[in-house]
Amino acid sequence: MIAIIDYDAGNIKSVEKAFLSLGQEVVLTRDPEILKQADRVVLPGVGNFKDAMEKLESFHLVEPIKEVVASGKPFLGICLGLQLLFEGSDEAPGVKGLGILPGVVKKFPETVGVKIPHMGWNNITASPNARLFKNLSDEPYVYFVHSYYLEAANRDDVAATCNYILDFDASVEHDNVFACQFHPEKSSTTGLKILKNFTEI
Repeated sequence: MIAIIDYDAGNIKSVEKAFLSLGQEVVLTRDPEILKQADRVVLPGVGNFKDAMEKLESFHLVEPIKEVVASGKPFLGICLGLQLLFEGSDEAPGVKGLGILPGVVKKFPETVGVKIPHMGWNNITASPNARLFKNLSDEPYVYFVHSYYLEAANRDDVAATCNYILDFDASVEHDNVFACQFHPEKSSTTGLKILKNFTEI
């Protein structure tokens, strides 16, 4: 069973639909007991960093998420869900993230002729041994929607990078923790393959 954390942060239904299309048993929940029982847990999300952390705290999900990660079961963050795993974001100065992985989220610099948010299809460069990108090309195309980007402190955690205005970290893997800045659920057959790889970890 895959538990998708429902904390009113949007984009949850499309993630659920993607996993269902892969034949997975899926539950949307904010119940810590169900998270503990699940085989895998997903933290999706679109929206504001501060609002999202406040929702996780109001639903008493911060400690359960950390317990799930500590248990060793596969955990996947998507888009805002990736950003929340880190220490903080330029979007919300002074607001602490979950701090599960070291690093910070920064705002793309204003650049003449380049639109922010970064929205649309981009190729990423995947690390050869990245488990989420198993049996995919070295530079798969995926779909992004974001104005802030990850700068991971531990370069060994970086599973894929992307270039838009600058080089940024598009995916991370650390033990049982996986995360994508892009939206695999909106990335056609490539995205479904990434999600399938997650279900097989």
